[in-house]
Amino acid sequence: MQLLDNPIQEYAWGSHTVLAGFLGRPVPTEAPQAELWIGAHPAAPSRLPSGQALGALIDADPEAALGPASIAAFGPRLPFLLKVLAVAEPLSLQVHPDREQAERGFAAERRPAGDPARNYKDSWPKPEILCALTDFHALCGLRDPAESAELLGRIPALAPVTALLAAGDLRAAFEALLTWPNPKDVVAEAGAVAPEPYASLAARYPGDMGVIVAMLLNEVRLRPGQALYVPPRRPHAYLSGTGVELMAGSDNVLRAGLTPKHVDVPELLSVASFEPSPPGVVEPEGRTGPVRGEDVYATPAPEFRLSRLDAARAPVLPAAGPQLLLCAEGSVRLRRDGRETELSRGDAVFAGHRGGPVEVTGSGTVFRASLPVRE
Repeated sequence: MQLLDNPIQEYAWGSHTVLAGFLGRPVPTEAPQAELWIGAHPAAPSRLPSGQALGALIDADPEAALGPASIAAFGPRLPFLLKVLAVAEPLSLQVHPDREQAERGFAAERRPAGDPARNYKDSWPKPEILCALTDFHALCGLRDPAESAELLGRIPALAPVTALLAAGDLRAAFEALLTWPNPKDVVAEAGAVAPEPYASLAARYPGDMGVIVAMLLNEVRLRPGQALYVPPRRPHAYLSGTGVELMAGSDNVLRAGLTPKHVDVPELLSVASFEPSPPGVVEPEGRTGPVRGEDVYATPAPEFRLSRLDAARAPVLPAAGPQLLLCAEGSVRLRRDGRETELSRGDAVFAGHRGGPVEVTGSGTVFRASLPVRE
């Protein structure tokens, strides 16, 4: 096992207190801290006590770190990325590509790395699941078009879009909103008549048609311990709260609004799904199998599996593929091959494929990122 030093990403929507408090550091911070990254993504890799990047450890002996099954499925790289998100202000309304779209988009990408107008940073899909640590507010998946037509019907200027929704044409409605010629007045009108959270979004993002696009999505409120699964192509936005997020190891984002960043409408329309869908709330499933004290957040994603461990029940984790273990509450002790590692809140380790089982004891909660179990 390798204890990890994990980087923090400073984005404008982050918090000045949440992540610092989670890590036991002084608050408030000078800059807003948005995401704690735990993994081997080259944009912000975790590092070992020696200073070596986790990706370099994996590159030195992929089979020992990942195991043959992971390499066969995903190549010699860690297939998932674990994060802690501190959402103090809304994130952009966005979608992520599926595998075929990401591979095609990355191959066709002509903008240089670092260009803010670049759509594809890598060739990977980006399904993700977020487990709430606090009450968490989000928008996810397109609601029934009749419901959206009723909501947008309060705004007379949007009558043409309301007609498209009444006819069930979500894609055409989406495109009409994103290409609206004079957004400032209609967003202000929406802010005056729309319910929350859309009125607040209109005040925060004047003139941004993403405010009205957001009205086409399901509103989701998670309680601590509930999770939200976001498959590729599903429009979504996180509005507030703190959570543990696990995703495929990608940084591909296509934005639809609620942001000053680049919005590529044609590419977004080619990637997003316009089928109405429920928001994808996932309840933890207690297991009766070999890992006691483990609650699993089941998803169809092949790149990852998120679970939550109760250290007081002394779970024993099998050595099968790569694992990231994050202590989210209390304190825990990990024992593997005769070596012990102590974790307190905010600490994380990487456990490679090669080695014995990992014994977990203590009085805390651990989130485990691993590969799906084939049963």
